[in-house]
Amino acid sequence: MVICITGASSGIGEATAARFAREPGARLVLVARREDRLAALAARLPGGPHTVVAVDLTSDDAPARVRAHVEEQHDGRLDVLVNNAGAAWRARFDEGGWENVRKTMALNFDAQVRLTEALLPLVRASAPSAIVNVASTAGRVARGGTGAYSASKFALAGWSDALWAEEREHGVHVGLVLPGFISTEGFPQAELRASPRTRWMVSTADKAADAIAQCALDRRPERYVPRAYWIPAALRIVLPSLVRRAIGGSSAQVMTTTTKADGE
Repeated sequence: MVICITGASSGIGEATAARFAREPGARLVLVARREDRLAALAARLPGGPHTVVAVDLTSDDAPARVRAHVEEQHDGRLDVLVNNAGAAWRARFDEGGWENVRKTMALNFDAQVRLTEALLPLVRASAPSAIVNVASTAGRVARGGTGAYSASKFALAGWSDALWAEEREHGVHVGLVLPGFISTEGFPQAELRASPRTRWMVSTADKAADAIAQCALDRRPERYVPRAYWIPAALRIVLPSLVRRAIGGSSAQVMTTTTKADGE
C-alpha cells in the first residue's frame, strides 16, 4: 500500500506518517519543503522503503514532480493521498486584504487541487483507493481575524463533497478531516490547555492522524477532531445568530490568538 502525505515534516503530517507506517506493507511518500526533516522521518519509521519529495507545493512544477516520483519509485501505485499541507496567516481583512487571501488560498486550496489533479489517474488505477483532505473546523465556522484561512478550508470542504460524488464510481473514496486546535511542537496551545473551560477544545496530532486513517482505510466520510466540534458546525446551520454571538464574545478573543501551520 502506497500512501502520499503532504505537509509530512511536522505536526499532523508527521503523526499521520507514523500512523500509516504501522500498516502492513505500507510504503510512504513524504512531501514537504524541508528535506532534512523528511529524510530523518523516513529513516526512523518502520516498514518501507519510504521515499521523500522536498518541494514547495505552490510552485508551478510541484504536481508533476510528485507524480514523476510516484511513477518512478513506486511503479505508479497510489492507494491513499492525504492532502494535509497548509498554513494560516492571521489578519483582519482590512489589514491583510486580498494578498493574505491569495497566499492562503494558494497553499491551502489551489495546491491541493493541483496535486490531486496530477495524481488522480494513479489513484483511480489503484482503486479501491482513497483521498483524504485535511480541512479545519474553521471550514465550518469562521471567526474574526481568520477569514482567509476559513475561506480556504470552506472551499476545500465543499470541493471534497463534490469530488466524493464524482469519484465513487471509480472506486475512489474521498474523506474529510476537520481538526480544531491541535497541540504540536510549534503550537502547544498552552493558553487553551491552561483553563478547564477551554481544555476540551485541544486535541493531539496523533488523534488527528487516527481520524485521517479512519477516513482512508475505513472509508469514513468525515471526522471532527475533537469530535465535539461537530456541535458548533451544526449550530452554525440551524442557529446562525447564536453562533455569531458566541464567536463575537470574549471567549472568541482567546481562540483567535492562535494560528496553524502544517508541514512548513
